[in-house]
Amino acid sequence: MRFEILNVEHGFAAYAQAMDGSVFLFDCGYSWQCRPSEYLWARGIRTIRCLFITNYDEDHIADLPQVRARFNIEILIRNPSLTQEQLRQLKPPPISPAMQSLLEMIDMYTWPLTNELLNPPGLCVQTFYNSYPSFIDTNNLSLLTFLDVGNMSFVIPGDLERPGWLALLENKEVRELLGRVDVFIASHHGRESGYCKEVFNYCEPSLIVISDESIKYATQEMASAYAQHATGQWIETASGREWRKVVSTRKDGIIYWEL
Repeated sequence: MRFEILNVEHGFAAYAQAMDGSVFLFDCGYSWQCRPSEYLWARGIRTIRCLFITNYDEDHIADLPQVRARFNIEILIRNPSLTQEQLRQLKPPPISPAMQSLLEMIDMYTWPLTNELLNPPGLCVQTFYNSYPSFIDTNNLSLLTFLDVGNMSFVIPGDLERPGWLALLENKEVRELLGRVDVFIASHHGRESGYCKEVFNYCEPSLIVISDESIKYATQEMASAYAQHATGQWIETASGREWRKVVSTRKDGIIYWEL
């Protein structure tokens, strides 16, 4: 089994592969050096069991037209509280090719789901979201996803900001699942707006992961704030084995776990 966070700079794309080869793809942002549609294809993947859209912004869906063209996508998971028309209203013209592709998929992927489809051998996923119109911004409508790969638990929060986090923390199940998390993927690419200190009243991960490009703004300089909440983990880097509390695609490139 494998969980891999791709280096798509300011954006997000990751995938998990189950024991039976089933693939879950979490977002499909891309950078000049890495496109999920090319990266997964080169690894012999032809079918995506579940495509999770954690945020409706371009940096999370930019490679979607190419992903749809190349792969058989069986299931689409997203925040279902928005209809296609409501999402279209939140995304004024011009509509990008990626957003048009997602809008088309929303009306196509409507059949019921079963636990067997969402939990192939070795993978388990649970999702939560704030509902529209309680929130009307796409960041706080992000899909909060808890992913277990074998005995390791990851949380993928999209671009949730503090108000959205606080609303989701009212859910007891969210609080309990946070307590199991080993690897915490920083919301909103590690920006200050995605940081919610209250989350860490319930969550003590060993490692924080930030998916982002090179630092350009002060809002990106949050590694030390996140590090105070992590216990640390040994990781393999280009320079050898290191004890780290925070890793980032901007510094470490592709980040993966073989489990």
